[in-house]
Amino acid sequence: MAPTPTTKTTPRRLLHIFSTFRVGGPQVRFALLANSLGVRYKHYIIAMDGSDDTLKHLGASVDAKMIEGSHTDLPLHQRLMAYRRELRTLHPDQMITYNWGAIEWALANLQQICPHVHIEDGFGPEESHRQITRRVWIRRLALSRRSLVVVPSRTLLTIASNTWKLPRERLLYLPNGVNCQRFSAKPDSHFIELLGLPKDRALIGTVTALRPEKNLSRLIHAFARARQVQLCHLVIVGDGGERAKLEDLTKQLELQQEITFAGHVADPERVLGALDIYALSSDTEQMPYGVLEAMASGLPIAGVDVGDVKSMVGDENKVFITTKDVNRLAQALKTLVADSALRQSIGRANQLKARKNFDESQMITAYDRLFQAGDPTNHAQESHAPPLKV
Repeated sequence: MAPTPTTKTTPRRLLHIFSTFRVGGPQVRFALLANSLGVRYKHYIIAMDGSDDTLKHLGASVDAKMIEGSHTDLPLHQRLMAYRRELRTLHPDQMITYNWGAIEWALANLQQICPHVHIEDGFGPEESHRQITRRVWIRRLALSRRSLVVVPSRTLLTIASNTWKLPRERLLYLPNGVNCQRFSAKPDSHFIELLGLPKDRALIGTVTALRPEKNLSRLIHAFARARQVQLCHLVIVGDGGERAKLEDLTKQLELQQEITFAGHVADPERVLGALDIYALSSDTEQMPYGVLEAMASGLPIAGVDVGDVKSMVGDENKVFITTKDVNRLAQALKTLVADSALRQSIGRANQLKARKNFDESQMITAYDRLFQAGDPTNHAQESHAPPLKV
């Protein structure tokens, strides 16, 4: 039986450790949770790189404070000592670390200064194909005692159990969620006109950070091959360090008129509803928000088989989740571009699955219970079955 959340007259103090507080999947999820849970919590946030971009996504009712705590100029043993002092000074009800970039704080907390939750969302390009042995051993050391490890994908659950050798009773599978109602809204027609997107052909799109592990060059090459057979247009929503390289590739392929770089869009639903197909070309993902948002928008997905993507989409869509091969991805795009009835059928199935399994209300409830738990490892043991069925 799940524990009943405790009622406290003062908000619980949560210390969140991020490698960066620039906008990304974990940061967006944090903002969503903080905005939804409001005055129940007081949030202290440390970004190892000193960034604070996600603060602007927090509502006025959120009690959140950025604090200095990286000490990156110190040797490792001195950094750990500094982190221990910080933990004893702040004395949070829980510390929540996010991904590999915050693992040193988990090492600093080996003496259990405070209850610890580690949320692992996935890997950077350096671990997109295989786990780095040194990191495996450090994760095993840092997370195997009293930490609770939360993962949003079954793929990560297997890695944490079989590769990192973490105790199964300290692992919690908790899928990401999105606001399905928000993403079922009609697109912003004025914004679509400003982008200059054509109305006489199928629109393929993706919403992602332009980083190496997203491998958008794979998508551009696949689009180029699909376009030789079917008239279509590609829109890439997002920004990042790879943009100039990708724009150069677009020029080399003479596709400047066929590919739109929309840049960062704070509200992706303004664009998603106008698309006909959502594309994913990453080398590594676990449970990408872009796919969830596209499913909630009623879109079919043409993508590569990474993380949990194939299990996330509806049954009709699974055949269009391919290996990391340009030709196979291009074929998936060709088939979907050519058949509007098939696109609509798959899109409806994806939207129904998103509403049933991935609505944010379920995720918010699960995290609220987790943050309220006095000992999160006990919470995990009592919640041994996944809180959401996929």
